[in-house]
Amino acid sequence: MNQEESPNLPVLDDSVLALLRAETDYDDGIWKVFVRDFIEQMPARIEKIRSTLTSGDGKGAMAAVLSLRTSAQMVGAMQLAGIALDLEEDLRRAASGSDPAGMLPGLAAKYLRRITYAGQRTTDQLELFIG
Repeated sequence: MNQEESPNLPVLDDSVLALLRAETDYDDGIWKVFVRDFIEQMPARIEKIRSTLTSGDGKGAMAAVLSLRTSAQMVGAMQLAGIALDLEEDLRRAASGSDPAGMLPGLAAKYLRRITYAGQRTTDQLELFIG
């Protein structure tokens, strides 16, 4: 197992997707559009995290990671949401430090590869799920 994997969390929790589908009265159009939108927006969300971390924009980084985490949770992307939560916690710690902006590039180095890897695995499984 490589470092990008989170062995404690599944890449995708099918029960969350089943609930999303049930909440939309099994209207394939609505829940599948939601999932496709998540997939389509993932590269932009990851890029926003990268750009805000590497530029030292703490508020922007927090907004970007919250966007990724909440949307990942809504589609059952548990591993990706878990990594985003870890980054969120590190961002909060960095904000209370003596040089918050200076710590952000280090967080980029620590998290971006993991987020990208989990994002791709999530995308692959979601695409299989929605067919």
